[in-house]
Amino acid sequence: MYDTISSSSDDIIIKSAKITAMPKDFCDPMPQVIVTLNEYPYHEGVLFSYYPDEISFTENEFVGLTVAQARNLKFQKDRAYLRS
Repeated sequence: MYDTISSSSDDIIIKSAKITAMPKDFCDPMPQVIVTLNEYPYHEGVLFSYYPDEISFTENEFVGLTVAQARNLKFQKDRAYLRS
């Protein structure tokens, strides 16, 4: 179980990311983006979860972004989906 990355980490660069399993059934949890922050000691936590039938991500999209930029990426994809 991971802690949620707080907004106080918004300026920290993401070192690595992984995405949890896609749901196979209606009751399965939504995928989560788990990131490792590039600060010592390295902190790993949940950036956000998302609905995979609406938007998608790859792990590489997050590497090198700040936490704030990664959250903005989700916002941009959500907005594009809602406008389509």
